[in-house]
Formats: sequence, structure tokens, C-alpha cells
Amino acid sequence: MSGARDRIVDALYGLGWSTVKKLPEPAANALGRTIADTVWKRRGANVLRLESNLARVEPDAGPERLAELSKAGMRSYMRYWMESFRLPVWSAERVRDSVEIKDIHLLNEGLESGRGVVLALPHLANWDLAGAWLTRGMGVPFTTVVERLKPESLFDRFVEYRESLGMEVLPHTGGSAFGTLARRLRAGGLVCLVADRDLSASGVEVTFFGERTRMPAGPAMLAQQTGALLFPVTLNFDGPKLMRGRVYPAVEVPETGKRAEKSSVMTQALADKFAVGIAEHPEDWHMLQRLWLADLEPRTGDGAAEAGSAQGAGSAERAGGTG
Repeated sequence: MSGARDRIVDALYGLGWSTVKKLPEPAANALGRTIADTVWKRRGANVLRLESNLARVEPDAGPERLAELSKAGMRSYMRYWMESFRLPVWSAERVRDSVEIKDIHLLNEGLESGRGVVLALPHLANWDLAGAWLTRGMGVPFTTVVERLKPESLFDRFVEYRESLGMEVLPHTGGSAFGTLARRLRAGGLVCLVADRDLSASGVEVTFFGERTRMPAGPAMLAQQTGALLFPVTLNFDGPKLMRGRVYPAVEVPETGKRAEKSSVMTQALADKFAVGIAEHPEDWHMLQRLWLADLEPRTGDGAAEAGSAQGAGSAERAGGTG
């Protein structure tokens, strides 16, 4: 059963990359909105989970506000996919004109220092477009990580897609990716990691919108071990053709404490900046999975159904990169 489902998922993503990019842009945008609204109206597990997550972001929001946010959130999520399917055929000029980043000088100065730079960001807006803006718009190469997906052919599609945008893509397997990232940073390079969700045993517990969750230790560990600068970044859509972003001041490595203690402090600092960007633009936060530890207790019935129905969207989000 899972093999057949994997083949279907792979075929659907393949159809997206081969077909959507050939559509006229107005037709692709309309298709994305139609899919988003259809999924939202069905009130399935992914939409309900999104609303549950958004309720943490806006604890005073009533049902109408949460429904409004989740509808906008699904449209934002499908915009991400429609843009991503079309990115390989966008010109460098189109990519440059589609993104504006506040305080980008922090990144430029960091790279000029030769120390290496880690950019850590949450699942906000379109992180692939931000990556293309760096590689094709600014001519700045970088390295990122993609978690291995099933089927393998889907993982290969994600790697090929991101490499076509000029990124160096590493599979998230064991410690080999970390070693390569460290080498890139020691050579003065740039590493970009999506880092707002990590439920592995190595994740660092943080407080996020007043509750406990885990985020990847990788960004903080890389900064500690290589001396690289660690910058939080947030993104948001602004109108139909523009994405904005912000680079926050570097997260400093604490002068005292053991390695794990330093990682905890630094990862909490990242979480705090992520929360600022998410609170300002909650509709652009594409978190359709369980995130907070309180939601991860073993469940049966609806909980099991949620886990299964979220698998496709979840694997796509995990392909964004991990720490």
C-alpha cells in the first residue's frame, strides 16, 4: 500500500514540475488558489492542524479569525508550490525583482569577513525563492540540507530541482552532512537551513509562543565549531508579486557554559526571532504538522488518521532543509 502511495505522490510532484511551469502565470496562480480553497473547505487534518498551530501564535483569536488565517495560510502554502514549480524557468531579473530583504548588509558584511555565515529560517513564505534570489539574483552560492524522502525518486526530484537553482544540496544522513557544512563554513562559505522544527532526539528544547518544542541543534553547533556567524532570517509575502524578508543581527555564542548549554541559549534566540516574524505574518507560516511537545503524546483514532494524511505535506516541508 505504501509503495503505491509513494508512486502516486512522486507522480503528482513530477506533474507539478513538468506541467505547472508551462502554464500562463495567471492560470497557475488561479490553479493554486482553487486547490488551496478546495482543501481548506474540506477541513481535513492538515487544515485543522494548521489552525491548531496558529492558535498558539494568536491565542486570543476566535474561530472566525482562525478560519480566516487558515484559509489565507493554505493560499500562501499553495503559492509557495506554484512559484516553486515555476522557479526553474524564471529569469535572473525576475528572481531579483521578486524579493526585497531588509538589512541584507549584515549577510554581505558577514561573508566579506571570511568567517562563514549560517542563515537559519522558519517555514515562512517561499524559502526556495529566497535561495534562488541568493544564487541567481545576487550570485552568492550556498549549501543546504534535504532530508531523505520516500520514494527515493521524490528525494531525487527535490535535489535536482534545488541544484537547478544553483544550490549545493546535501542529504541529511548521519553526521556526514554536518562535516561538509562545517568545511564550507571554514572556507568562508554560506549555509542556509530551515530550522523551526526538529522532533528528533537531538533537537534542542525551546519555548516557542509560550510552549515547549524542539528545534534543530545544527545551526548553533555549526556556529560554535567553525566560528561562523549565525543570522536568523524571516520571510513574508507582500502582494501577488513580491516577497520581503529580514536578516536579524547575529546570534552570539555565549562566552561561558558547556557546548549543549550554549546550543540551548543560541537556539532559543533563533526561536525568539522566528516568533517575531511568524507573529507579524502568521498566514505565511506553513506549519501543517504537529510542532509542540504537548501535541506529540501517543494518540489513536483521529490522531493516527492525522499522522497519515499529513505525510505527503509533511515530507514536502521536510525537504526544505534541516539543521
